[in-house]
Amino acid sequence: MHTAPLLLRQRAVLIVGALLCAAIASLLVAGMSGSVPVAPSELPEALAQVLRGRTDTLAASLVELRATRALMAFATGAALALAGVLMQALLRNPLADPYVLGISAGASVGALFALLMMCAAATVDAAAIAGAVAVSLLLYLLARRDLRNGMAAEGGTSQLLLTGVILMSACMALVTLMLSIAPESRLRSMVFWMIGDLAGVPLRLLPWLVTGAGLLYALRNARALNMLALHAESAATLGIRVGTLRKGLFAVSAVLTASAVNTAGSIGFVGLIVPHACRFAFGPDHRVLVPASMLAGGSLLVLCDTVARTVVAPTQLPVGAITALIGAPVFLYQLHQLRK
Repeated sequence: MHTAPLLLRQRAVLIVGALLCAAIASLLVAGMSGSVPVAPSELPEALAQVLRGRTDTLAASLVELRATRALMAFATGAALALAGVLMQALLRNPLADPYVLGISAGASVGALFALLMMCAAATVDAAAIAGAVAVSLLLYLLARRDLRNGMAAEGGTSQLLLTGVILMSACMALVTLMLSIAPESRLRSMVFWMIGDLAGVPLRLLPWLVTGAGLLYALRNARALNMLALHAESAATLGIRVGTLRKGLFAVSAVLTASAVNTAGSIGFVGLIVPHACRFAFGPDHRVLVPASMLAGGSLLVLCDTVARTVVAPTQLPVGAITALIGAPVFLYQLHQLRK
């Protein structure tokens, strides 16, 4: 009688374990790839030197530099994928993600304004979070009637998505104005930051803490997310505090997005295509979908960043351009499938 739950648990462990191995493989590939490649035979000794805090060889120095960038790329991709899972569960729409809804653009406005004012790094962090939260609250207020009614009507989520697109357009207009008045000495770095760039990103603990806190929140509410994704009215009858859960999903998604934008700039489509692909491959159970999407999102951004810095090496491309080239066709395909 306990066979079915045991099989489901084994399946979940197998999926997460396989994706964890894929994530480790992506980090190893990132460490070896570059304008000066590191041979697989040199990698174990280079890793050992890095772990001991010594970089006596060229291979160890290269692995240390690339590992820092790869780890921050993984944290950013995982945060964006998790934010996409939460937004799609909230809106019950596979096209929802922080980038499409304008939350990422709001974080960009806050962070770029702080950079324009030559503020300290901590102020830039706070400004990015404030911008993401402000857009989230505005989006919530404009769509609160649809959220209160559970978005039962077919046009509920469409109206919310349209509202998000309009807010994103307004935020991008503000970004354009700030870029037009920015000093030329900082214009190039601001443009690269806006479209997503991981070059020179230092190793920071805060993005990992934010992503870890978001993971704990999502796993703790995984069963409630399953009910909310199926039907909000059914979730309410089972004792789930739907209103509180929705507000929490908005807040957590905003903080995750702000953390990702502040780390690597505005990177689109990761929070859109990764949860949708994982849901198609592994099913809609958020107890599996949440960790699977985070591992897949982190691995995807690590590989995209590896491509961005190696395809035309030694010139480095912004990783946001690579994710957009991959994500735009997938997004159009999803729109076509929904229309059918």
